[in-house]
Amino acid sequence: MSIRSFIPNAFTSLNLAFGCLAIIEIFEGRLENVIYYTVLSGVVDFFDGFLARLLKSTSNIGKDLDSLADMVSFGVVPALVVYKMLQTSTPGTYWPYVAVLIAVMSGLRLAKFNNDTRQSDRFFGLPTPANACLINSLAYLAAVGIWTEYLNQWIVLVGLAIGTSILLIADIPMMAFKFKKLGRKGNEGKYAFLLISLAMIVLLKLVAIPLIIVLYIVGSIVGHIFTPK
Repeated sequence: MSIRSFIPNAFTSLNLAFGCLAIIEIFEGRLENVIYYTVLSGVVDFFDGFLARLLKSTSNIGKDLDSLADMVSFGVVPALVVYKMLQTSTPGTYWPYVAVLIAVMSGLRLAKFNNDTRQSDRFFGLPTPANACLINSLAYLAAVGIWTEYLNQWIVLVGLAIGTSILLIADIPMMAFKFKKLGRKGNEGKYAFLLISLAMIVLLKLVAIPLIIVLYIVGSIVGHIFTPK
């Protein structure tokens, strides 16, 4: 393996490692820590693709490794988080198994992405990193006492599992932050979203994460509706 191939694959491997560490946190009952590993996975996941394109070192191995890492970090992890939360809110029932849908639909979403040529400049369906950030940030908020009375209700958690699973495979165009050029022209919407997101994080910190993801979903859907066909 050449050094050019090693660098992006090393970032992808970090993504997988952070996913495994997140699973350990779930097993240990520290759901509030999972979001930190998810954010780290998201950062290295962004840079592995960026570096692969920059170094012109894309490969089938890198592509497969990326999907496997994403499946763990952004598919299995949020599914286990919802499973543990449902176990707490509805002990002794079968409702926690609804969380398996998140992992299954994440796998389908990743498989579609790898074989859908339309997704070069936008996504179709909610990206798995965004879905994982939404679910794991809500788990963080519930664990630290924010919105706990709502987030610990089984009906909310089941609705979250089913709703996000549908969004993962829905054929809805979603904004992709893949800049073909860094100028403002043609990227106005992306830059506006990033600036709003940054302001929300500064003001609200981790509370901003689920709000940003909801804004991303709603903005993408509204943009699709009002974009001339």
